[in-house]
Amino acid sequence: VQLVESGGGSVQAGESLRLSCVASGATQDIGCMGWFRQVPGLEREGIGSIDSDGITTYADSLKARFTISRDNAKSTLYLQMNNLKPEDTAMYYCAADRATRDWGQGTQVTVS
Repeated sequence: VQLVESGGGSVQAGESLRLSCVASGATQDIGCMGWFRQVPGLEREGIGSIDSDGITTYADSLKARFTISRDNAKSTLYLQMNNLKPEDTAMYYCAADRATRDWGQGTQVTVS
């Protein structure tokens, strides 16, 4: 499975962004999908996930501002981020779980 993220960019604090992740290939085998983020020098942080039935889980620190959704017909995963803060600045990655986990190349989000 190939994953391509988009929607990142530079925004001001308090603004919103919606990231997308389009999957291609053996998408019928995908189960759970999720979003992660990483700041250089730090470990990759899990934001949340969504299973094939639409059940979501979130990191406690982010669930008030971030929402994950997916459109299985479009093989697309979304991350709605509201009230962005400078500490949300990171590279954002999507992941898809089959027998193994596939990763996208990431999209940069910068909040100033």
